[in-house]
Amino acid sequence: MRPLSNNWVTEGHIDFEYKKYMLLAYLQHVGRHFNEQRLYPSLAELVEHYNNLVGLRQRKQSTEEQMPKRLTRIDLERFTLAFEKMAADDAYLEIVEQIIDFALPRIKKELDNGRSIYDYVEEQLQVEPIGVMPLDTSFGYFFLYKEKSVTTRLYAYELSIYERAEEKYRGLRTVWKRDYDKQRVTTFEQLKEQLVRDFELSYLPATYLVYSKMPFPERETLLPVAKRLFVRYLAASA
Repeated sequence: MRPLSNNWVTEGHIDFEYKKYMLLAYLQHVGRHFNEQRLYPSLAELVEHYNNLVGLRQRKQSTEEQMPKRLTRIDLERFTLAFEKMAADDAYLEIVEQIIDFALPRIKKELDNGRSIYDYVEEQLQVEPIGVMPLDTSFGYFFLYKEKSVTTRLYAYELSIYERAEEKYRGLRTVWKRDYDKQRVTTFEQLKEQLVRDFELSYLPATYLVYSKMPFPERETLLPVAKRLFVRYLAASA
């Protein structure tokens, strides 16, 4: 199924039943992925859709507040003035509001489900340094290994820090390098020695193990969750 457009509420045919069908079909698709513990890209899409709907509602309310009003009644006893909008909501805006009211709680429910799965996955992961570590750990390698797997994946990583609005953000760029047969070696220290030889390195790089107790889907779940956890680990140990 194709993902929902960011402008799915307001683009195309504006009909509540049609938009309701679109949303429910999409959420059913997302629910199947979550049941299979496949988090991405669905989890990121839900966050964006939820934020877009909240923003759309706020913009609509702001527009209504800025509409010109006409004085209709003066209450001298209570010292109040009554106004009515000179331009009331038309059918289009009423349908948009109806769609938003229907969509927000349902997207929020599925979003909460996805976040709970994310938390569970993260609880099954751990990060460990391998061997001697250099002073600069902003770049190096990590092995991504699932319990009882016959292979382990090696990724090169580079940590970047950028500032925006007086806040610092950390980003992690990763590149898959190769897979190693875990059955042929005893320890990850031996694998680190092997990667130094394989890539003809003249130094001992920062190398970590990101270990999963459960065999989660790698591309849709394990790798993206592991990368976020790894960034936090590097930041805490810097």
